[in-house]
Amino acid sequence: MFEWMYWTSQTLFVVSGLFLILLIMAVLDMRKPSTPRKGFLPILTTRGDRLFIGIIFCIVIGLIWL
Repeated sequence: MFEWMYWTSQTLFVVSGLFLILLIMAVLDMRKPSTPRKGFLPILTTRGDRLFIGIIFCIVIGLIWL
């Protein structure tokens, strides 16, 4: 099924970690919904928004590093 992609242990850890984080965030949001708040950025963000911004920021840093 995944013959087109070379799966290394690093790739497996990253994909598994992202899936686990999304699963934890989904369960956390069902049990305790987040309310928008203003933090470091001058915009209202929820817990999921901050996670998304953090993941995108890490991807950009990784691409710049390459």
